[in-house]
Amino acid sequence: MVNPMKLRTYALLPLALSCLVAFAQQGPDAHTTTYQTAQGPLTVHSGQPEGKQYGPAPAFTQLNRSGAGYITSDEADAYPPLANDFIHADANRDGRVSRAEYDRWLKSH
Repeated sequence: MVNPMKLRTYALLPLALSCLVAFAQQGPDAHTTTYQTAQGPLTVHSGQPEGKQYGPAPAFTQLNRSGAGYITSDEADAYPPLANDFIHADANRDGRVSRAEYDRWLKSH
């Protein structure tokens, strides 16, 4: 008698493998490993995608669209690296990035 759990596992194996291959990237940290299975060799490629290049950071005034003298989280979305680091750029944790905080953040990147 065949275990139904094994059947489900084998049925999902091609889907899982195709997902692995689809998301594997050949970046500088890529790894390839081959496993021997009952059905033959299984090669797995894994790694991180190359980092996206965003170019030079925009001027403070470009991001401060409201003219309030600080960059909000919504305004930071216009430059993804700042949006990603917003909590770190906002040194005093007041929910906004001042010109001085932005300049410090720029120097650290």
